[in-house]
Amino acid sequence: MQLSSLKFVSEKREKEFNKLNIYTVEELCRHFPRDYLDMTKVSLLKDAYHNDVILTACEVLNVEVNRYSRRPYVKALCQQGGYLFSAIWFNQMYVATKLKSGEYLFYGRVQNKYGLGCSMVNPSFEEADRNKYLKGLIPVYSLAGTLTQGVVRKAVQQALAKTIPQSYIPPQLIKKYSLMPLKEAYNKVHSPQIQKDIKEGSERIALEEYFLLISAFKVIKGGRDDARLNAYSVTSAQVKEFVSRFPFEFTEGQKNAVNDIYENVHSPHKMNRLLQGDVGSGKTAVALAGIFMAVKSGYQAAMIAPTEVLARQNAALIEKYFPEYNVCTLTGSTPAAEKREIKKGLVSGAVNIVCGTHAVIQSDVVFKNLVFVVCDEQHRFGVAQRASLTDKGDGCDVLIMSATPIPRTLSLIFYGDLDITSIKDKPSARQEISTSVIPERKYGDMYKYVAEQAKLGNKTYFVCPKIEGDDEGTVMSVTELYEELQGKMPQVRIALMHGKMKDKQKNEIMSGFKGGEYDCLVSTTVIEVGVDVPQATTMIIYNAERFGLSQLHQLRGRVGRGDKKSYCFLLPGIDTEEARERLSVIKNSTDGFKIAEEDLRLRGGGDFMGTKQSGHVLSEIKNLKFPVETIFTAKAISDETFSGAFDTKLLTRIASEKYESLKDVTLN
Repeated sequence: MQLSSLKFVSEKREKEFNKLNIYTVEELCRHFPRDYLDMTKVSLLKDAYHNDVILTACEVLNVEVNRYSRRPYVKALCQQGGYLFSAIWFNQMYVATKLKSGEYLFYGRVQNKYGLGCSMVNPSFEEADRNKYLKGLIPVYSLAGTLTQGVVRKAVQQALAKTIPQSYIPPQLIKKYSLMPLKEAYNKVHSPQIQKDIKEGSERIALEEYFLLISAFKVIKGGRDDARLNAYSVTSAQVKEFVSRFPFEFTEGQKNAVNDIYENVHSPHKMNRLLQGDVGSGKTAVALAGIFMAVKSGYQAAMIAPTEVLARQNAALIEKYFPEYNVCTLTGSTPAAEKREIKKGLVSGAVNIVCGTHAVIQSDVVFKNLVFVVCDEQHRFGVAQRASLTDKGDGCDVLIMSATPIPRTLSLIFYGDLDITSIKDKPSARQEISTSVIPERKYGDMYKYVAEQAKLGNKTYFVCPKIEGDDEGTVMSVTELYEELQGKMPQVRIALMHGKMKDKQKNEIMSGFKGGEYDCLVSTTVIEVGVDVPQATTMIIYNAERFGLSQLHQLRGRVGRGDKKSYCFLLPGIDTEEARERLSVIKNSTDGFKIAEEDLRLRGGGDFMGTKQSGHVLSEIKNLKFPVETIFTAKAISDETFSGAFDTKLLTRIASEKYESLKDVTLN
C-alpha cells in the first residue's frame, strides 16, 4: 500500500518519507520511535543533573530578545519556588511572541555546570492551565527534510489503522509461547500508555523480526555443499617455519587458531571459520599463517577489509612477511592503469595475494585459482558480499575475522554454519591500557598532558560522536573540537578526519599522522577498526556514554599497540547513574568478551544486536529496547517451526524474499 493513500501525505511529504527509506504504509508502521518524551512526571530543576531532559513547572518572570548575537536568541528569566533559572532558545525568534509572564510547563535539557546556575536549552513549553501536549509518553521519530514530529505521528497512526502486521509464526506456537497479537504490539510501541507497554511491544516485535532473520539463515544455509575441492600440499613444518618469521612467539590462543585452520584445510570439507579475538590478540598474524598455507600450496589468496586505510595496512604487513610472493593492493582509489595490471595478474596467476576493499568483489575481477579468502572486520560485510568473493574461486576456504567479541551463545545463533575459534589471550609484551573517567574540571590538566606527550613523540586520538555541532551544544563534534584544540594547544600539530571525507583525503591524513606530520588526530569513529599507529599512546573519547561498550573497547584498542604505556580518557557528557555504571565497566575491564556480556546486560538486544540491512529490513529494530533472551526465544520458535509438523513453504518464501538472501545483513 503506497504512502499516498494516507490522508495529509502529499507528494512532497511522500518524497521526504522516501529519504527515510519509507515507501509503503507497511514500512511506515516499522518506523519505530527512537525515543520517548516522558511527560508522566514533573521534576524540580534543582534536583536535575547536567544534561538531564526533564519536564518542570515554573513561572516566567520576563523575556529578553537578542537579534544581533552570532546566534540570535530568546531568553526567559524563570522562577521555581524561589529558585531562579534561565531558559534560552537559539535561532527561534518566534518564541518571543508565544511567551509571556505566567505559569508554564517546560520540557527540555538542563545545563548545570559547576555553580554557574541552571538553565534550559531550547525547551518545549506550554501554558500550565492549557496542558494538552506535554503529557503522557510521546514518541520521538527520526526525521528527514521538512518532516516534523507531528506530521510523522499522525501518518504513523493512519498507517496503523490501515494495515494489520502479519505474523509468520505458526498459530499453535503463538499460543504455546503466549505471544500477544502483532497488531497490539505495534500499537503499544507507537502509542504507549505506560512504560510497560513499550517493553512488551518491543519484545514482541523484536521476537518476530529475529524469528524471520534466523529462519532466513536456516533457508540459506540449508543446501550448501561443503565438500573440499582443493588439496593443500603445505606441511606443518613449513607452517612452523613461516610462523618463526614473526618477531614474537605466538600465544597459545594463536597457536590453537593456526592448528584449527591447518586441520580445516586438510579435512574433507572446505573451511568456513569465524576467528574471534579481542583487540591486540594477534588475529592478523593467524590469518597470515592461513594465507601462507594457500600460497605455499600453489593457490591464490585474497584479504578484504572495510576501509582503504585498513586494506593498505594489511597489504604492507603481507608484503613484509611474504617477500617471495607477488602481493597487490586493489581499492577504489587505485589508478586505472594499475588496476588493469593487477586484474591481468590475478587472471594469469602472477599475483599470488591481493589485499583490498569492496573493489575486489567487483564482477570484472577474475582469479586463476583463488582458494583462500580472509574477511577482516567481518561485521562490516554482508553475507552476499562475502559470497561474491568466495564465488570467484571453486570451493574457497573462508576465514572471517572479528575484533568485536560476541558471546558464544549469540555467535552460534547467527553463525551456526561456521566453526568458531576464539583467541582469549594476548601477547605477554603488551601492556594493559589504563582507563579513567575525566570530569570537565580536569580538562585543562588533560590538555597539558597531551601537549607534553606530543613533545615526547607520543600521539593522541580525540574521538567525537558526530561531525558537526548543534544549537544545544550538548554533544561535542569533531569540527568544534578541532577549532577549540587549536586555540588551547597552539604548539601541537592537529589533524581532522571524519567519514564525509573522500578515501584519498583520509588516507593522506592517516599517513601523515602515522608518519609524524601530526601529533593529534581529531576524528569520528572512522578510526574504530584496524588502524595501527604504534606511537599512539592516548585515546580521548568525548560524550563516551553515547557509545556502546564494545565500541568504546574497540576505540581504546587503537592505542597501546607499541611498547609504551598507554591511556584512555572517557569524557562523559551527562552524569546519570546509568552512564556511570556503563563507563565503570569499561574503566575496570579490558576483557572484550566480558565487556560484550556486560553490554548485553546493560543495553539489551536492541542496541547490541542491531542488524543493518540496505533499505528497510531491520534498520529500525535497533530502536526497540528488548532483552537478549528475546533472540534466544526467537531461535527456539524457529527451530520448533522447522523441525515440527508445520508447513514452512510460506515462511521459506517470505524469508527468502524479504531478506534477498541476506545480501546486506551485517551485525554490529
